Amino acid sequence: MNLIAPLGHALWMAFAMLWEILWPLILGFGLSAVVQAVVSKSEMTRLLPDDSPRSLAIACALGAASSSCSYAAVALARSIFRKGANFTAALAFQLASTNLVAELTIIIIVLMGWQFAAAEFVGGPLMVVLMALLLKRFLSRELVAQARTQANKGLKGKMEGHAEMDMSVTEGSLWQRVTSNDGFTATSHYFVMDWAAVWKDIAGGLLIAGAVAAWVPPDFWKEFFLVSHPVAAKFWGPLVGPIVAALSFVCSVGNIPLAAVLWNGGISFGGVIAFIYADLIVLPIIDIYRKYYGWRAAGIIVGVFYVAMALAALLIEFLFELLGLMPSQRSAQIVETSISFNYTTVLNIIFLAVAALLLVRFFRTGGPRMLAHME
Repeated sequence: MNLIAPLGHALWMAFAMLWEILWPLILGFGLSAVVQAVVSKSEMTRLLPDDSPRSLAIACALGAASSSCSYAAVALARSIFRKGANFTAALAFQLASTNLVAELTIIIIVLMGWQFAAAEFVGGPLMVVLMALLLKRFLSRELVAQARTQANKGLKGKMEGHAEMDMSVTEGSLWQRVTSNDGFTATSHYFVMDWAAVWKDIAGGLLIAGAVAAWVPPDFWKEFFLVSHPVAAKFWGPLVGPIVAALSFVCSVGNIPLAAVLWNGGISFGGVIAFIYADLIVLPIIDIYRKYYGWRAAGIIVGVFYVAMALAALLIEFLFELLGLMPSQRSAQIVETSISFNYTTVLNIIFLAVAALLLVRFFRTGGPRMLAHME
């Protein structure tokens, strides 16, 4: 009986967080689906021939226009690498697709505030630049060749089917593509498949965040994040943030509720940003790197990602502090004490209706058959 109340409290916290972010999730995935429906994946390989600034910028733009699913991003990065894209550019696309997408930005603004979203967008390209410089120093041509040989073996990771699918509409103007019947169908398919790809991460993130918010005493986080030592905390946060993320197993947009809990608990601003960046070095994805590219290349990827994430987050903290953009309060919106009829409820009802419309279109246009081939 003693376990029921704490468990119920944690589940309520998880549900309340879901209620808070439901409309941003639907809006974000809807915008992402529209972009994917009119932007073809087939040109990616041709557009990413090297690791020049131009190729890296294009990789970031393509990543921002893609799905936020970390597993699909990793699978698609391998796919375009196998087809001839530059390895560094493929990894830049991967970073952008999980850090610069619309749904992530909207949820960060709703739960944590615009400063965190701005830091994510400024720090994302900075992280890509740092990654490219580190790979140029530590990644040899021989190792890239070995990684390509391993990638060409085609070992299964996760979400390869989702990554390979390209249902985009390419004929007509952008507006004509979006408003056409084919565009509507493609949007509905991408919307449902993106949800199918990440719902476990979202559910896992909410459950972990709910448990942490309900069960972990505030004093633990204050000690762990060195709150009483402000200078040390600035450096400690970006170092430990990615490690907490890697051990949480949560990736994609599912880690934002937990990031909000950690921010309220006392982690530094840079530590929050580094935690959010680190969805591409969670333990299951590290194992996929091993399958895709081999142990040596996987080790380089994880090491370079970690250093680039931590350093970018630390630089962003110093920059935002210098510009006076640091949040003054630790008041991330985690839960409401009760579900009431307010603007959140109204928006949830509206966007649930939009989701229902897309679901109907999905089922009426052969979506379930395509969904079966995602894995």
